[in-house]
Amino acid sequence: MSKPKPKKTKFNKVIKISFVGIASALLLFLLFFGSIYFGLWGKVQNEKDLANIQQSEATEILDHKGEIIDKLYKYNRQSISYSEIPKHLIEALVATEDVRFYEHDGVDNYSLLRVFFKTILSGDKSSGGGSTITQQLVKNIYGRKSYGIFSLPVNKLKESIIAKRIEDMYSKEEILELYLNTVPFSGNTYGIESAAQLFFSKTTSELNLQESATMVGTLKANHSYNPRLFPERSQLRRDVVISQMEKYGYLSSSQANTAMTEPIQLNISETNTFQRQYFIDLVRSEAETVLSEFKKPDGTAYSIEEDGLQIHTTLDLDQQKLLENSVRTHIKYLQPLFEAEYGTNSPWKDEELLLKLAERTAAYQNWKAQKLSSEQILDSLKKINPREVIINGKTTVLQLSKLDSLSHSLKQINAASLSVNPVTGEILAYVGGADYRLSKYDIIKNARRQVGSTFKPVVYASALKNGLEPCDYISAKEITYTNLDNWSPQNSSGDDEDDPYLNYSLKYALTNSINTVSVKVLEQARIYNTITMAKSMGITSELVDKPSLALGVAELNMKELAKVYSSIANQSKVPELYFITKITSKTGEVIAEFDTKSPQLSDLSPKDSRLLLAMLENVVDEGTAKRLRTTYGLTQDIAGKTGTTQDNKDGWFVAITPKMVNITWVGNNNQSIGFKTTRLGQGANTALPIFGKLYQEMSRDSQFNAITNASFSNLSAQQQAALDCEDQKRDGFFKRLFSKDEIEKEFKKKEKEKRGFFSRLFGKNKN
Repeated sequence: MSKPKPKKTKFNKVIKISFVGIASALLLFLLFFGSIYFGLWGKVQNEKDLANIQQSEATEILDHKGEIIDKLYKYNRQSISYSEIPKHLIEALVATEDVRFYEHDGVDNYSLLRVFFKTILSGDKSSGGGSTITQQLVKNIYGRKSYGIFSLPVNKLKESIIAKRIEDMYSKEEILELYLNTVPFSGNTYGIESAAQLFFSKTTSELNLQESATMVGTLKANHSYNPRLFPERSQLRRDVVISQMEKYGYLSSSQANTAMTEPIQLNISETNTFQRQYFIDLVRSEAETVLSEFKKPDGTAYSIEEDGLQIHTTLDLDQQKLLENSVRTHIKYLQPLFEAEYGTNSPWKDEELLLKLAERTAAYQNWKAQKLSSEQILDSLKKINPREVIINGKTTVLQLSKLDSLSHSLKQINAASLSVNPVTGEILAYVGGADYRLSKYDIIKNARRQVGSTFKPVVYASALKNGLEPCDYISAKEITYTNLDNWSPQNSSGDDEDDPYLNYSLKYALTNSINTVSVKVLEQARIYNTITMAKSMGITSELVDKPSLALGVAELNMKELAKVYSSIANQSKVPELYFITKITSKTGEVIAEFDTKSPQLSDLSPKDSRLLLAMLENVVDEGTAKRLRTTYGLTQDIAGKTGTTQDNKDGWFVAITPKMVNITWVGNNNQSIGFKTTRLGQGANTALPIFGKLYQEMSRDSQFNAITNASFSNLSAQQQAALDCEDQKRDGFFKRLFSKDEIEKEFKKKEKEKRGFFSRLFGKNKN
């Protein structure tokens, strides 16, 4: 008789299930870990990759003389060596971020268990994140990717694997050096050197104990503990760091107490190279595009942030600095005048407009995604917080709401200025905006704005090609064009312009930018011919097929204007603009080199181009730009053209010298806002002074003599004769007697008309 099997107890079943569960969980973890280790979730850096961390070198951007304009790092940081880091800074970092740093091999299992039990099981969030300094270094260098619900475990395990490999390859000192050179601090800075210079205007080696503790304290949350924005909160966090240093034996009790009694003393750096950042961004973007077509000798791709390349540019750093200063100085002068003209009735105080702008912000979209009501969003927009703002080029902290901050940004005048060599097309100086901190939008690269009267030389170029002469006379009387919805172009000023019997020479009309004459010149030259001329002179944007084209309603990019005016200075040759000459490796080998492209010829003959240039010289000598002579005392050969668009939204000045063409724009990024009055907002007031100050300073520096002492080519006797006439001419008695006092007419838009026999026989046909 067989013995009955013993019944399984409930306890045994629980043990078995638990064992199976643990074994299954362990197997799943091992499989999951293996999938990460072998790269199924993306690359895990190996020893070869990690060896390049320390070997990575910044790429240098050089001007045409080899001067360093800037360096490109992965995080635009300034690297320092371990020997330059004060001992108390290292101690503050270790005591606060990773007290067992010198004991673990990259992953602190003890800390991980502590975090697991205290944070997950006990709900104690004060236990920290469990990541070692080495793991944080990995995150700083390689970042984190999104893997959905698996993001945290995948990224954490990746960082653990890489951290152990780093610990095998680098000493503790090297890891600390790498960490402090890459970690993000407050104020959008990367690396301790950049942070030290921003907040204390000193190098890392000069930081005292309190300053070091302040910087380490920001690492927990670099916005929330920003000492500029939240000084009290930052000081409390600083004192926590000092307490940690005392707790782990780096400071005595008396040293800690003494250190905590002193308030944080900031010394914010106001070194301003923010205008230069537009050019740096432009170079980076172009260089990355170029380098994508090349491979290193080992077959891998070039890294602009790690391979220590040299990007050689056409920029003149000394001229760049002068242009930056000129823009900065003039905008500082204009800004309060601009605000004062509006007074209390200003667009940047229009809440409806501000709310429309707020809807475009990331914060607003985030609130919408969180299903906040309109009232809740409005409350959030009106909540007061400390915010950094730029006033007169300097950062300051004000208590503002989001709407207040938008209002402050909206009222800021912007400016951009571009200088090029009209013969070669080399970009000599480049200021894409008044201040990169206010707006990262590069006006030169991206914007198309109405150009106002700076388009008129194209109209006159078309007229010269099609038979008109500088000394032909046209009435300035205002005409209503009945076939254009009774459009009646008007002049900005001048009582004489209402005289129906008074006529102006083309030279005088361009000199004084007379609108009514320009429209009539366009009518005679024909719109089609003018658009064709514009395209040949370097304009690629779409142009309106309307008479208002004569008044500059076309929306153009600054680079297009630079090409147009360069062709006028360069005997009708239209240069291609460029700014990179070559890219070389850190050992000097040429990776890519760029030859100057041959210029294209415009449709304007060189003879007529010289006539047009002489007419634009007259703008400076006697016309709308004469303050270059009277105010700035410039006596050199200079031609130019001012421009102002409707409602004073854009102020322009274009300067032509034999070796440099400068295009300057002043306005508001928001195209609905212009200057209140033409008195202040015209291009002669807003844009011209930027060139005037620049050229004044260049004239005082002998290194620019090749530009400032250059002369235009002489006029031939025939050209001088073509320009030699009275500015005004009144109709004679018989012409007044028999001519009709025309105040209305149709604008002739036909591009091809049959010419009569005598017109064909005796008419001028200039090519």
